[in-house]
Amino acid sequence: MPTSQDMTTEFDPGLLDALQHQVAVFARRAEQTRLGGTGQLRNSMDRAAYLLLNRLDQEGPMGVKALAAGMGIDSSTVTRQVAPLVDTGLVKRTSHPEDGRAVVLQLSPRGLARLEEVRSSRRQLMVEVTEGWTPDERESFCTLLTRFNTALSARQSAHTGVPATESAATAPAATADPAGAAPAADDRADGTSESAQTS
Repeated sequence: MPTSQDMTTEFDPGLLDALQHQVAVFARRAEQTRLGGTGQLRNSMDRAAYLLLNRLDQEGPMGVKALAAGMGIDSSTVTRQVAPLVDTGLVKRTSHPEDGRAVVLQLSPRGLARLEEVRSSRRQLMVEVTEGWTPDERESFCTLLTRFNTALSARQSAHTGVPATESAATAPAATADPAGAAPAADDRADGTSESAQTS
C-alpha cells in the first residue's frame, strides 16, 4: 500500500509547496478580513451566525440535533450559538409541524432580511476582490475551491469520525472557510461584532 511519502513524490514538490503556502496565506488573509463584506455591513455578522442562518434559510426549519448534524458540529455548540440569535429575534423556536411536542428552529422574517443584507455586502466584496476576472475564471475558482473544501471536510471526518455533512457545496463559496480557521476573538454569536454592531 502506498505511503504518504510515496504519494507525495508522485507530484511536483515545488508546486505542492507553493499550494500549501498560498493556502496558508489565504487562511491568514481570510481571518484578517473575515470576508465580512463592504461598507457599514463589513464584519457585521460573525461566521457562526452567518452559517447557522444560511443553513436554516437553505434547509428550512429543523431541530438542534439535525442542525448540528448538518453542520458537522455538536448539539451543545449549536445550542450555545443559536441562543443569542433567538434572543435578538433572528431565529424563532416553533413547534414541529408533524410533532407538536418537538421544537424546531426557524429563520424569522427579521433574520432573513438581516441575512440578505449581509449576503449583498459579501457579494460586493467578491465583486471587488475578483475585479478583472472573467466569468469563467470565477466559476473555475468556485468549482475548485468547493472541491478543495469538500476534500478537507472528508479528511477531517475520516480523522474525527464526525460525518462530513456540512459540505462546501451547501454554502456560498464566497464565504466558505477552506482553512477551517476558528472565528476571530471578537466574534459574537448574536450576529454582530464588537466593532460593527447593527440592528
